[in-house]
Amino acid sequence: MAFLFDTDAISEVLRKRPAEAYVRWLGTVPREDQFTSAVVVAQLYKGAFGSERASVHVSNIETRVLPSLTILPFDVAIARVYGQIESTLRKGGRPLADADLQIAATALHHGLELVTGNVRHFERVPGLSLNRNLVDSCRV
Repeated sequence: MAFLFDTDAISEVLRKRPAEAYVRWLGTVPREDQFTSAVVVAQLYKGAFGSERASVHVSNIETRVLPSLTILPFDVAIARVYGQIESTLRKGGRPLADADLQIAATALHHGLELVTGNVRHFERVPGLSLNRNLVDSCRV
């Protein structure tokens, strides 16, 4: 199984004390099965540049995150999936933020399991496979 890592799943590894069980699990995932979306990278940069320690966070993104994952673009094929999901959720009265829809659409289009701590948020996306390792690892 290959995985698409959400923003919080990547940020967890960059913490001073990341969840040990999550880091152990992550170590079992082959590099070729680790993906993220350009939308997630944008969110990481947004957080980094908004921080008081921007240079440290930007450096972490560029030296630790980007070399460790395959970055998938948000392209026309994914935009189509995005439109379908957005329409379905809006009609059902359960919309999601655009960035989250773009991330979900990327995972769906590529047949990837989404690794996120925000499982309840993404559960409303039809057909999206969710990985609960981050959530389960962070429970105390």
